[in-house]
Amino acid sequence: MDDWSIGDIRVTRILEMCDPLRTPSQWFPDCTDEALQPHLHWLMPRSISPETGRIILPIQSFLVRTGRHTILIDGCVGNDKTIADFPHWNHRTDGTFLQRLANAGVAPEQIDLVLCTHLHVDHCGWNTRLVDGRWVPTFPNARYIMARREFEAAQAGAGDATRTYEENVLPIVEAGRAVFVDMDHQLDDEIWLEPTPGHTPGHVAIALRSRGVGAVFSGDVMHWPMQCIYPNWNFRWDTNPEEARRTRWAFLEACAENGRIVMTSHFPLPSLGTVSRRQSSFWFNDHSPP
Repeated sequence: MDDWSIGDIRVTRILEMCDPLRTPSQWFPDCTDEALQPHLHWLMPRSISPETGRIILPIQSFLVRTGRHTILIDGCVGNDKTIADFPHWNHRTDGTFLQRLANAGVAPEQIDLVLCTHLHVDHCGWNTRLVDGRWVPTFPNARYIMARREFEAAQAGAGDATRTYEENVLPIVEAGRAVFVDMDHQLDDEIWLEPTPGHTPGHVAIALRSRGVGAVFSGDVMHWPMQCIYPNWNFRWDTNPEEARRTRWAFLEACAENGRIVMTSHFPLPSLGTVSRRQSSFWFNDHSPP
């Protein structure tokens, strides 16, 4: 279990799983063998599985403990959820997530805020759990903070997104636990949201600052370190590709060369580091938790 400090704020990774899922070209249509070849020496084996050639994708949440709040950022895949694209995500009955939360010293009842970067299935699955055939909030005492624009897009979704909304979002609303906010909402002087649309319409990054140390949870602004080198590479399921590119360039520029700690959802473990400029783009500098 990775655990580190941002000033007086304690951050703990809650890792649900970490598996090779898709090849680079399946997820990043602009990726070519020519672009990838010079980087394979550092991408393997942490980011690309040598056996399968697939990108290894951590699925994780972050537990954030401040002097005021016990917060969960994003909610992984969850149990009992209907997910057609990945069979081993579909109708899981796995105790890893809640056990790792318990290992961090926190019970679901102690979470008082759940902050959602966006409402894709691998980020909001543990919003709810199935009890006696009903979806109920996993964190019964928490307020679930989500951007109003993101909620409205999820509500209007179709296909698989409809099932994700019905299982992971609507029960939170019906339980009276959802709080809809602007994309630049400030929780307090230590934590606020930053608009980062493109991957989804209401996607937000979540920023921290304590005792002069700055950090940001990037959500799915970027999924892979190669997108720092090639910020124009979109993820296949970015809903607005042009907006996603603009957001990614702006995000990397805002984090470059200033020591801001970037905590990513899906980069190779430990999934945190800093951004530096490199030639005409950027480089992600991996850091082990201090």
